[in-house]
Amino acid sequence: MEKDTNIKFEIVTPYGLILSEDVDEVACTGSEGDFGVLPGHVPFFTTLKVGMLSYKKGNATKYVFVNWGYAEVGPDRVMILADSAEKSEDIDVERAKAAMKRAEERLKKVEEFDFARSSSSLERAVSRIQVSERRS
Repeated sequence: MEKDTNIKFEIVTPYGLILSEDVDEVACTGSEGDFGVLPGHVPFFTTLKVGMLSYKKGNATKYVFVNWGYAEVGPDRVMILADSAEKSEDIDVERAKAAMKRAEERLKKVEEFDFARSSSSLERAVSRIQVSERRS
């Protein structure tokens, strides 16, 4: 029996399926730290932080922004359930920069605004910009 050399990688948000591909490797930032998945990985379930995930298909590495979520890992499948997600090529960089600027301005006036909300907005904007810079 031949061992499968691919992983079925899917990203789903409340807005629909963002990605469904057979890939060689997946790397994510979980709430307990970064992890990588190759075919045959031991099954587990974890929460994801806001940030970047990547996947390899052949010689190409692709990047995706993920806004919180969960990862279900199995020997031949990685399923990401996220609040929202964007492929690097789909990120509106100008919109992300504007969001980053608004969040930075709010943080300067911390007594007038909700710090956690502004900090979270800043984290999402910075992550989107970092992911967009890794376009293939």
